[in-house]
Amino acid sequence: MNKKRLIKVMDSIIYLPDVHSIGVIGDPGCEGLGTYNMKVYAGALEETAKDDITLIAGDLVPAGTKHYYNTIQEITESLAENDVYSLRGNHDTGDYVDYFGRKNYALLTSDFALIVLDNAARTFEEEGLSLLSEVLSREDVRQAVLAFHIPVPNNFILNCVPEEEFARLRQAYEPWREKVKYLLCGHVHSRFEDWVDGIRLICTGGGGAMIEDVSKDIRACDVEHHVVHFFQENGQLKYWIADLPEACYGREREDRVLRQKLEETVQGELMAHFKYLMFADRARRRGMDRIANLFQALAASEYYHARNFYSVLDRPAPFRESVETYVPGEEFEYQHLYKMVAEYAGKHDSPLTEQAYTGAAAAEKEHAFLLKKASHIEEFDESVIYVCPICGYVMTGESAPERCPVCGGPKKQYQVFEE
Repeated sequence: MNKKRLIKVMDSIIYLPDVHSIGVIGDPGCEGLGTYNMKVYAGALEETAKDDITLIAGDLVPAGTKHYYNTIQEITESLAENDVYSLRGNHDTGDYVDYFGRKNYALLTSDFALIVLDNAARTFEEEGLSLLSEVLSREDVRQAVLAFHIPVPNNFILNCVPEEEFARLRQAYEPWREKVKYLLCGHVHSRFEDWVDGIRLICTGGGGAMIEDVSKDIRACDVEHHVVHFFQENGQLKYWIADLPEACYGREREDRVLRQKLEETVQGELMAHFKYLMFADRARRRGMDRIANLFQALAASEYYHARNFYSVLDRPAPFRESVETYVPGEEFEYQHLYKMVAEYAGKHDSPLTEQAYTGAAAAEKEHAFLLKKASHIEEFDESVIYVCPICGYVMTGESAPERCPVCGGPKKQYQVFEE
């Protein structure tokens, strides 16, 4: 079976009579094409496979070089189950045209028109505005979505094109205003809906980039990664927004060999992370700060490797349900596992092992207590947390004891985590 392609648009007007729905993905690649980000994009492609075609609303890549374009093209062609079109975002510079063709074009379906306009440089091109007027003037076009990357002026954000640019756009569609049902954009790593010039504006940037706070009214904690579906119903062009679950993509996890190798690799990377941190501590104590700095950097790198590998495996519960899922593991450790191993070590003349497990069990008990408390996310009020670097015990409150209650480590060495 031939795989669908990330389409290179060669004609200004493309007829798609068999298309009745479009899935839209915003900003998958502007923060990088690492595995952690691309998992969201993969999940978005799975979701938009429910539609006849997919549109990426800009910022496919972090920068417009052949390397990044080749990468996003390979990922898309491997995962997409329908034809994928794109529009140019402000990160999609350089070789964009060589890979994706025209920056201004229109897709004409039997139900509606999708008119793609380039405003990646915060200005609409004359070519695009002329095409907009041409398409809207057609008698066979009764409903249209105008898609571009950077928002027009609205009631939520200032990160948009200038008023004079919106005036040029408005002048182009004004004679056929009643045909324009939606203005669609990306650029902002969040989502919001508004009314602009009497037309519904949908801003979607939730296809891969990390969700950001946009304003006091649009917070990252209130917005999920998502896609937008456009479809025809009872003669009207409608849409709905589908949130992507955090466990949105799992195809590769189902391969038993890959799953085993990924699990082994995560363990190896985390062990390297731990070893490098340990050596950095040794170097720091000997006054070799540059060597310590190197090993701390290497440790960070190994952690991010582990995170990428684990992200392919991870199938987390929804965020607000996730915290409590960690409690049973902590309880099992301090109630059963660590207690059992400590007793065995004590009976076999292994006092250091016994001490390590006994001290860790005390910390795990506190972990479980704090996790149960944190499972009520909005009510969690511990703003300062102390960790003893000698034994790992965790303490909370406005002030910490002068000595760790488990190992006696001094307060001056505590690692402090503040909100």
